[in-house]
Amino acid sequence: MANWQSTLIAGASFAILAACGQAKTADTEPAAEPEAFAAVDTNRISTASAGDEWLTYGGTYDEQRHSSLIEVNTETVSDLGVAWTYDLATNRGVESTPIVVDGVMYVTSAWSLVYALDAKTGEELWVYDPDVDRAVGVKACCDVVNRGVAVYDGKVFVGVIDGRLEALDAETGEVVWSKITVDQSKPYTITGAPRVVNGKVLIGNGGAELGVRGYLTAYDTTTGDKVWRFYTVPNPEKQPDGEISDAAFEDIGNVTWGDEGAWVTDGGGGTVWDSIVYDDVNDQIIFGVGNGSPWNREFRDPSAGDNLFLSSIVAVDAATGTYKWHFQTTPGDNWDYTATQTIILADLPVGEDGESRRVAMQAPKNGFFYVLDAETGEFLSGDAYVPMNWATGLDENGRPIEIPDARYGTVPYQQLPGPLGAHNWHPMAFNPDLNLAYIPAQEIPQSYARDSRFETQPVGWNTGADFAAGVPPIAPPEVAKFLRSTLKGRLIAWDPIAREARWSVEHDNAWNGGVLSTAGGLVFQGKLNGDFAAYDAATGDKLWSHDLKSGGASGPGTFMIDGEQYVTITTGWGSAFGLSAGFAYDETVPSTVGKVVTFKLGGTGEIADPDFPMIDKTPKGEAFGDEALIAEGAVHYARNCTVCHGPLAVSSGVLPDLRWSAISGHAESFKGVVIDGNLAANGMVSFADHLTPEEVESIRAYVLAQAYAAVPADAGDN
Repeated sequence: MANWQSTLIAGASFAILAACGQAKTADTEPAAEPEAFAAVDTNRISTASAGDEWLTYGGTYDEQRHSSLIEVNTETVSDLGVAWTYDLATNRGVESTPIVVDGVMYVTSAWSLVYALDAKTGEELWVYDPDVDRAVGVKACCDVVNRGVAVYDGKVFVGVIDGRLEALDAETGEVVWSKITVDQSKPYTITGAPRVVNGKVLIGNGGAELGVRGYLTAYDTTTGDKVWRFYTVPNPEKQPDGEISDAAFEDIGNVTWGDEGAWVTDGGGGTVWDSIVYDDVNDQIIFGVGNGSPWNREFRDPSAGDNLFLSSIVAVDAATGTYKWHFQTTPGDNWDYTATQTIILADLPVGEDGESRRVAMQAPKNGFFYVLDAETGEFLSGDAYVPMNWATGLDENGRPIEIPDARYGTVPYQQLPGPLGAHNWHPMAFNPDLNLAYIPAQEIPQSYARDSRFETQPVGWNTGADFAAGVPPIAPPEVAKFLRSTLKGRLIAWDPIAREARWSVEHDNAWNGGVLSTAGGLVFQGKLNGDFAAYDAATGDKLWSHDLKSGGASGPGTFMIDGEQYVTITTGWGSAFGLSAGFAYDETVPSTVGKVVTFKLGGTGEIADPDFPMIDKTPKGEAFGDEALIAEGAVHYARNCTVCHGPLAVSSGVLPDLRWSAISGHAESFKGVVIDGNLAANGMVSFADHLTPEEVESIRAYVLAQAYAAVPADAGDN
């Protein structure tokens, strides 16, 4: 019997469903007819099975990203073809999972644009542009991305990159209300998808690398009024804020922080930038907390405390935000090991004598797969799911057993995982029939070293780590090739009961896409190189693939209209890896406009080829400067430019490769951009507050030196 057939209650049930013309799902209860346009409420989401519709970011409140649809299955998937495509108005990163409600697809692209499309045809219904000042792009650590919307009570909710939370009319796209959720004078951003439950919309924020204090806020879905806020880091005075998190800090949080260090001025970090899950069984919100600010605890908090609630999974009461429990995956975070990755709820036989327990599962950046009791936060198990060299395991309480060298000093330590993590934002999925979690895992090492010249900067990253450590001032192409060889990616089917991998698929590179699981016995995943593939959920055998002609990093979704199952994914090249890891490519990924690409059985559509011109890979100015000047420029570049334009001055194509830019060839033009802010409207703001004209010129010397070092390898490749 085929795998997908095993999910049916009985063959007769399937026959009855088919005869009645109902959706082909593993469930037998028909969905209730909506009373009004996009009439989504908590009950509708709670009773959904990610079948006909995709009502919330993770498919259901449990965020398993597992669909009950079975029309596309192990036997039919080979007939999957393109149904339609829609161009998104950006060539920046796209990370959105489409939401599908009543035949309408709601999806976002870069700069927080929102699109409403006919889910069957791709026809545009409306577009909303929040008109973001592009200068805010400098605050975005990991590209100006957006992971999607929430739909509730006839409204579409979107977190805007500049810190706004907005409610749009689901039918027209008109703004119903708009609230500023952050102090916009500070480097906060919003990239994550909101969640909605019981008349409240929940949103966090990002910006820890730049220096902010994180929190999660609940707003009234009708009025936009704030209902409650839970801070994840105490205020500098360790005094009450008048928020619901005060009691938690008084009881357990304040003692884990010292009274001195950069956290007092930088906020401490701990942003809630992705995972927010509603546990309807226990009526609580479980959310993941990000890294510390600065990364290096030696500068952040010299007292060497655990720094709650950094890098933690936290549960609060859904109605009031009152603290219930927490589990810290990385105490005293030192490496940007966030716990903001996908949190999945499920019922598993992991208790004594194999009794079922409701659990929360996560595979965060630090490389361990955790299983916690969802009601209490009790640590049940934790195991390494990737190679690592920062810890040897976990103790009986789930605390990492660190290797001393991981608390890096002046000597660089090449560490796995690096700050991009063993698993980043790309959603993982869970098949409850097979009890397998599917993890988009990776290996991206990083040399960590203490930044001996660290001072908090008003613009740019404040990590306390020296990105220039161990990097030669002029790096020949062979260095980039070596770095490329250290990158690995894989799709892992993890058995949380046996606590081991059931199977894994090796990929050619890191930073591959999110995962969709289906009752048809399939696992879908997009890859960095544009390959969108379907695997047998039980064995990992590759059954189908299609070239997306762009990066496929987003979390796919699926839905059914008029008896046909559709599989959809957003494409586009960008995000943190695209900005900061230009060396990762043997060839630059071609620039292209991001798209929504939707498939169905028998689809005959096509995906347009990229139509952007190739870059002229020749230096545009004369090399200059002695070895000392170039070495100085390498340091300034690493601290100020590398996270956007790529290490070693090698860009992947998301933002300009400065080696081949005409601006780099002229001192006044380069100064005009970096000091005078001539391209602020494009997101390249002035760095005059912390770079002198002389330092900017040293950067230009370094960039041109890198250009000439690469010319032999790139000669004739235009």
